[in-house]
Amino acid sequence: MSNAAKSRKTWLAGLAAVALLSAGAAWYGLAPHDPMASVTAECRASKATAERLKPLAKGEVAAVGVSGAPKPPPVIAFAGPEGQPMSLADFKGKTILVNLWATWCVPCREEMPALDKLQAELGGPDFQVVAINVDTRNRDKPKAWLRENGIGNLAYHADPEGKLLQVLQKSGHVVGLPTTFVVDGSGCEIALLKGPAEWSSPDAVAFMKAALGRS
Repeated sequence: MSNAAKSRKTWLAGLAAVALLSAGAAWYGLAPHDPMASVTAECRASKATAERLKPLAKGEVAAVGVSGAPKPPPVIAFAGPEGQPMSLADFKGKTILVNLWATWCVPCREEMPALDKLQAELGGPDFQVVAINVDTRNRDKPKAWLRENGIGNLAYHADPEGKLLQVLQKSGHVVGLPTTFVVDGSGCEIALLKGPAEWSSPDAVAFMKAALGRS
């Protein structure tokens, strides 16, 4: 069994935790979303990228769903490295791999070193791993965990209020943690994974290089 398969098995066991979190949190509505967004010129241009990715969703990233009709992701808000308000629009022009994680999520913790390596290998002006922590209790714990485990390449983003998770559960992006999705430089979502992956594996690196148009 591959590392990704083992992690997905653990991930399935954690779905109940997210369900409980949803039940206990206040309802948070989706921001208005244009139903015609999927047919905008911007996202039609992203379809070529998605088509390029489809044959590369294999091996350690076989569970990644590549979109047949790229469209803007749900509007979400979170805090940046300095605590400043941010949204995915702040990264427009750059391909981003958005990862939602929590310290109480075992598969999340297991894949963080791989995400850190992916950022180290591919990060730059055209690409960034945007890992967003969704712990809602001890707000100092996630930063301490990252330091203790040598995760030094990822900028720290967080939503300690839990609102982002509510939005993405309503949109169907999140059924458990971790959840990861890829947004291209045009701001269009081109791939989604509900569960863990070995993000520093050759399969994952090839997949992300194709998303970036790199050979």
